[in-house]
Amino acid sequence: MIMRPETETRCRRWAEQRWQLDSIIQAVGPDWDQGRTARLIRNCGALVAPDVAKLRRSVAKYDDLPGQFRVLAKKWEERGREAERGKHFVASSEYYFVAVNLYLHAHWAIFEDDNQIKIDLNNSKNACMDKVIAHPPHPMERVEIPFEGRSIPGILHLPSKGKPPYPAVVSLPGMDSVKEEIPYYGDPLLERGIAVLRIDGPGQGESNLRKIRVTAGNYAEAGKNAVTFLLSRSEVNKNAIGLFGTSMGSYWGLRTASAEPRLKAVAVSATCLEPGMNSIFNTASPTFKMNYMYMSGYGDEAKFDKFAKTLSLKGLGAKIKSPVLIETGEFDELSPLQYTLELFGEIKSPKKLLIFKEERHSISDPRRNNMAADWLAERLAGKPIPRSTEPIEYI
Repeated sequence: MIMRPETETRCRRWAEQRWQLDSIIQAVGPDWDQGRTARLIRNCGALVAPDVAKLRRSVAKYDDLPGQFRVLAKKWEERGREAERGKHFVASSEYYFVAVNLYLHAHWAIFEDDNQIKIDLNNSKNACMDKVIAHPPHPMERVEIPFEGRSIPGILHLPSKGKPPYPAVVSLPGMDSVKEEIPYYGDPLLERGIAVLRIDGPGQGESNLRKIRVTAGNYAEAGKNAVTFLLSRSEVNKNAIGLFGTSMGSYWGLRTASAEPRLKAVAVSATCLEPGMNSIFNTASPTFKMNYMYMSGYGDEAKFDKFAKTLSLKGLGAKIKSPVLIETGEFDELSPLQYTLELFGEIKSPKKLLIFKEERHSISDPRRNNMAADWLAERLAGKPIPRSTEPIEYI
């Protein structure tokens, strides 16, 4: 058991369906709820492909996740040290980055405070990330964003091509993602000369380890503070700041957009826009609810259920002033299409909705991120949405 008994029993669905969850994982492997191994390959490239195959064979139940990911992370960390000792810094940085991504998946599976295994895994992730930042593929910098009298951590990425001041995007991960998850090579935004500020917002990653919890609306304040931070940087074009949010980052991103007029463009993908989030919390894998209870600081499921009903963007779409792109799967099981259409109808600013045919929440179409990056690049460059473009398009 990787979590304390009181944690394991705080969510009824988790406790009752645990045997089913383990059976599903035994049958389909570590991607039962989301495409985590696909993200590993996207972020780390071909280096990690053999280990992805191992993970798909070796993860047979939920409690296997931290240990199996950690074994591989330690292997890549040692490879990084070996390359570093030989002063092969390009290789060492790549190897350490693979370790970072394996460590972050290892500690994701632990949904409780003060868990020493989770703390140790996060510390290992940070130590490896420091090695990446020492010899990065493009300029990277750890930053702290003021928030509620404390601060949330982020990583600022500057593009290798082009010259400052750069357009910039605040990048919001989903509820199961963290700031370190970005492609080592070929990030679509960086490749277009756009700086990226990737943050652990309230409830995410290291912010949650600092016990900075997410509420129904406080992520908007974090997003606004991230924009203020970018405005303070000489490398950033003050008139070209946008936002990109993925999965639950779509909810947080559009809430931020409704309160932040300084944004020049907003794109969100793989939507979580159902008022009350019933599908993701009560019909999908129980890991989603367990994680969000942890992120929001609830140990009592009944109280969390009341809180979840407040997770809604109804009435906020009309307050968004910036151009908006929304990408969603036609058959999104975590946020049914009807709720995305309803919110899209509220938005009065220039807008575009791309519906990926027959796709679910984890959109597999490889064009998705490029399409969002091109759209953001055009809007940040001041190009209007072509009038001939239909507002809703099936891809």
